[in-house]
Amino acid sequence: MIPLIDVMLVLLIVFIVAAPLLTHAVKIDLPKATSTPVDLQPETIQLGIKADGSLYWNGEATTEEALPKRMQEAAGHVPQPEIHLQADARTSYETIARVMAISARAGLGKIGFVSEPVRLP
Repeated sequence: MIPLIDVMLVLLIVFIVAAPLLTHAVKIDLPKATSTPVDLQPETIQLGIKADGSLYWNGEATTEEALPKRMQEAAGHVPQPEIHLQADARTSYETIARVMAISARAGLGKIGFVSEPVRLP
């Protein structure tokens, strides 16, 4: 048992001495880069829908026929804009679904619904 302990102590001393030799590093003078991160905030498009089906693109009146062209132009921007859909409470679901389908066909996938918070008494 004693010779085994002696061998283990010798091996321990060898590893303690040899370990710093195995972890040598080469000093390299790396260039310094100065850059600021580019934080691109996506544009938001306010798309309003009234109960009668009239559409408003960022407050400007538009038609459902002109909507696909506008959405395709917006889909080409980098980063892709978000659509904030503001629909009147009495707007039919069919109108909202058509607008969402036009948006999906144009390639705009980020749609958010804007609503007013309920005021409690």
